[in-house]
Amino acid sequence: MPTLADSSTRTSVVARIATLSPSDTPAWGRMSAPQMLAHCADALRMAYGDLPCAAKNVPLARLGIVKWLMLNVIPFPKGAPTARELIARPPSEWGTERDTIVALIDRFAQEAPRPTWPPHPLFGPMTGPQWGQLAWKHLDHHLRQFGV
Repeated sequence: MPTLADSSTRTSVVARIATLSPSDTPAWGRMSAPQMLAHCADALRMAYGDLPCAAKNVPLARLGIVKWLMLNVIPFPKGAPTARELIARPPSEWGTERDTIVALIDRFAQEAPRPTWPPHPLFGPMTGPQWGQLAWKHLDHHLRQFGV
């Protein structure tokens, strides 16, 4: 499974983001391209612990096998609910939002070795490798949503 801990994966994701434009329309969902970048940037902020998100009370999601399946096997469902905190912020100006998400993606290189990570609101405790996989999977899901 690709991970943001890998430099070539980060480079690939950043290259895909560079092909986006603010007028791109999604193949599914209601977010605009600027809203999607803001959402993905805030998801990375959540992973780093910069944006606290309330825990969801879904005990099954915290089971190791469920978390493993979501990280490694099951594709992100289209239209899945998301934490309110990850859709609350209006996007910044396009260039600023794009630069911000690129910086947050690049930050994973420095953050990857840290010993503890914040819990995920749905999956609970997460390791750095798990966050790296989930962050890539989330970004890939939304970039495919916009055809890149």
